[in-house]
Amino acid sequence: MPWREGVIMRTLVFGAGPLGSLLAARLHEAGQDVSLLARGQRLADLREHGVVLEYPDRSREVRHVPVVEELAEDGRYDLVLVVMRKPQARAILPTLARNRHAETVLFLMNDAAGPGELVRAVGAERVMIGFPSAGGTRDGHVVRALPLSGWAIPIGEVDGRVTERTRRVAALLGTMRDKRVQIRRDMDAWLVTHVAGIIGMLGIYAAGLDPDRFSRTRDAVVLGVRARDEALRAQRAAGIPISPPYYRALPWIPEPLTVAIVRPFARSETAAVGLFGHAAAARDESRHLLDEFRARVAPAGVPTPALDELAAYVAAEERLMRDGRSEVPLRWDGVIGLAAAALGIAGLVVLTRSRPRRR
Repeated sequence: MPWREGVIMRTLVFGAGPLGSLLAARLHEAGQDVSLLARGQRLADLREHGVVLEYPDRSREVRHVPVVEELAEDGRYDLVLVVMRKPQARAILPTLARNRHAETVLFLMNDAAGPGELVRAVGAERVMIGFPSAGGTRDGHVVRALPLSGWAIPIGEVDGRVTERTRRVAALLGTMRDKRVQIRRDMDAWLVTHVAGIIGMLGIYAAGLDPDRFSRTRDAVVLGVRARDEALRAQRAAGIPISPPYYRALPWIPEPLTVAIVRPFARSETAAVGLFGHAAAARDESRHLLDEFRARVAPAGVPTPALDELAAYVAAEERLMRDGRSEVPLRWDGVIGLAAAALGIAGLVVLTRSRPRRR
């Protein structure tokens, strides 16, 4: 697209965790004027080693991104990218509010509560929302990165408009290697739906965040699948659109099939880095997002028994589920429905072919 060309913005990445480090490195590689804000040991590591990225094939990449220690009240940036967990982002809202020289603040994070708190603190004219569409964990000064290059970075204005500012920010992010950017008019609904999808994998807490234990403990997988389906039904009943639309189909996929897909996925490298590693470091975020989501859909009054049970495991209020437990009967109604539909279609085909042709 023409608006992708020649976009340079003075950018600060606020958050030097795995995702912030990855995005800062990619923007630096693209020739952008980018700085990375870090503190404490992370700041010392970045000054000594740079941003060290290690990929699933064990290859490494190093980018010496300029680092800063703070966002000063008079610091001037065209764009601030807030890339951190939601509880941490809430804690820095006063710092962002005191700086009135950052023209745009784009929050790239999970969020089920909606942008209201961000807008009240920073200003509606400055806030954008989105999601980083990447994964990673940190091992000392090394970031084990899972870029997920097949996924687009969705961004949008809080009021759903598409403005020249929206296009410029999208153009900047689009300069990163292997990254597509998607401008959305329904970013809040997208984020709520994403949290509903995440809920489907939070059964890992019932298995002690152990990939092998989770994979062989079928009931932990079933609990997450049912909690996800409940979450999507509650979201829809609360009047929050399901976005992207393909999420609407998930509750219709037969439960045994979903369980059969999730169990081997739990042992993959993608799950190790993007799911288990993050969940182990971010239990506080998982609890926070569950609380946000449940509060957001509560007015609909939809019962969510599996989600309620799952929340107790996430909050560490329940003992771990017994290793290998497989006592909950799987729901086969979806399979029966699919089989009936298939038989019906087959019957129509047979009838059509056997009907005498007119001469």
